[in-house]
Amino acid sequence: MKVDRQQGSRGRRVRQGRLAKALVIGGCVTALGFVPAAAVATPGSGVSGTVVAKGTSVGKLKVKTPNGRTDVTFRTITVEPGGSTGWHTHSGQLVAVVKSGTLTRTLDDCSVEVTPAGSSFIEPSGSAHRHIGRNLGTEPVVLWVTYLLPEGSALSDDADAVDCDPKK
Repeated sequence: MKVDRQQGSRGRRVRQGRLAKALVIGGCVTALGFVPAAAVATPGSGVSGTVVAKGTSVGKLKVKTPNGRTDVTFRTITVEPGGSTGWHTHSGQLVAVVKSGTLTRTLDDCSVEVTPAGSSFIEPSGSAHRHIGRNLGTEPVVLWVTYLLPEGSALSDDADAVDCDPKK
């Protein structure tokens, strides 16, 4: 009997210890509810913003930045009716939004992409991705472009035209 009483007493002490821990933890959690939060969001003041252009991509945008330091440039480009960018490449990616008009791009493989206002696209980097942008419409094409270029790079580099003559 003596042995059973010792085991019963030990079991009671373990249960009492667990109960005491639970009460202490519960009390701490309750007390935290009465302490003001240190990192509460605050409303801003003296700040304004304007959405200058918004475009939705046709699919998933895969943005890649150059190795090393990157120059980030935001630029507005206007292509008048009948105008073109000339054949060119970029040493880094561009993220573009067509704010107004419709941009028609001919790519290095002679495929043509037509991008209307309210759309966005990415132009890949490198000499294998030469292209030309044209305004075949009657109103100016306005683009909002973010360039992600290696530090010190030109915004674009002239490139030889691709011969996309279908008679060949």
